[in-house]
Amino acid sequence: MPPIVSPDEWLQRRKALLEEEKELTQHFDRVNAARRRLPMTRVTKDYRFDGPNGKVSLLDMFEGRRQLVIYHFMFDPGWEKGCVGCTGLVDEMGDLSLLNARNTTFALVSRAPLEKLQRFKTQKGWNRTWYSSQGSDFNYDFHVTLDEKVRPVEYNYRSKAEIESLGAPSGTQGEEHGLSVFFRVGNEVFHTYSTYARGTESITDSYALLDRTPYGRQESFEDSPEGWPQKPTYG
Repeated sequence: MPPIVSPDEWLQRRKALLEEEKELTQHFDRVNAARRRLPMTRVTKDYRFDGPNGKVSLLDMFEGRRQLVIYHFMFDPGWEKGCVGCTGLVDEMGDLSLLNARNTTFALVSRAPLEKLQRFKTQKGWNRTWYSSQGSDFNYDFHVTLDEKVRPVEYNYRSKAEIESLGAPSGTQGEEHGLSVFFRVGNEVFHTYSTYARGTESITDSYALLDRTPYGRQESFEDSPEGWPQKPTYG
């Protein structure tokens, strides 16, 4: 149990910790500012996905908005249920309507066939948009399905040899999880960001997801490049 101290000592210790918390918040803001300045790369493949309304392209998944956030949900075609960790993350997601208000669309993508995804979605009572990437290179190209017969193994920006030498908890075969962000300019799609493993922790609310996008939260307090959309923080 924590030690017992006087109220004065507790307050002194708490204020010291507060300074460290503020430093952490400021560092977090600096990292987000650097993320908004990352370059982007054009997506040249014509990926096709199975959705609730039929076949769609990556461009279609934007639903006319400027930014697209995809959570790579672990669901192998041979499984009857999705990954426990991914399921817990989606369970914890609250109201994400702010994303649409900030010109951003959110979707789940898995390799399992659409029928399995829809059945599991119904069982969970989710209202998230979920697409199947089965039959496309999407999961392999974005390093969330690992199969060295298809692509050299890479996860969390590490090669198979690096993963094995470091004793990383991620495997080198099968499904993994991650988050990828895309940006639309007209009818062209660009990849701006991907994160994996613990990089997907705490992305269960709109602000946490917006922090991963080029435009960020679009609040006036943010250090964003000139020309980025920004709204007053209050009011």
